[in-house]
Amino acid sequence: MTLLVPLYVHPAADPAAWQALVAAAPQLYGIVLNAADGPGTAPDPAFTAASRTLREAGVRVLGYVDTAYGERPLDAVADDLDRHRAWYGVDGCFFDRVAPGRRELRHCRRMVRSARGRGAETVVLNPGVHPAPGYARAADLLVTFEGHWTTYLRSFDAPSWTAKHPPEHFCHLVYGVPPALARLAGRTAVQRGAGVHCAVPGAGPNPWTQPPPVPLAGGAS
Repeated sequence: MTLLVPLYVHPAADPAAWQALVAAAPQLYGIVLNAADGPGTAPDPAFTAASRTLREAGVRVLGYVDTAYGERPLDAVADDLDRHRAWYGVDGCFFDRVAPGRRELRHCRRMVRSARGRGAETVVLNPGVHPAPGYARAADLLVTFEGHWTTYLRSFDAPSWTAKHPPEHFCHLVYGVPPALARLAGRTAVQRGAGVHCAVPGAGPNPWTQPPPVPLAGGAS
């Protein structure tokens, strides 16, 4: 099991959170860098330094790009990725709010091809739910759940097509997890076919302001 960590807090506001990820480098699939709901309008030296430190530690850094469920033009999406790469040297991208339907799959494939052409070595898609089956072949990692711990426990149901793909192709992002249950959340992700996950105690509009407690406790086992 590995961890994909969205960390949506400024490095100057919580330097310890970013340093914790450096210490947890061997356990990480990657981190999602989100300077300002994307790369922002100008480079931020604090994020540049944080990205460099993580990459030097062997951590894959993914630039956050909002796709607005397919409503953002491809040029705007590509521009965000270009700025992420130019300013923060990201290894790939985390496409958030991806439309999950069959009708939008062609648009998504064009978006992924554009990202690859711009140098993205890793492409993560986050519809936050199980999308149409074709999305599983469109990217390196597919986030098939993003939501609160109680929802994850009560209403998660994986469609049969997911069994055709290896666990390391799927990720579950869970917030509102009591710290004492972080390891249970990881084991639950494995049982539900996801080889990558993140479980954090935060909640509210932005639950991703701190890293998961599992790396700090010495591993995800």
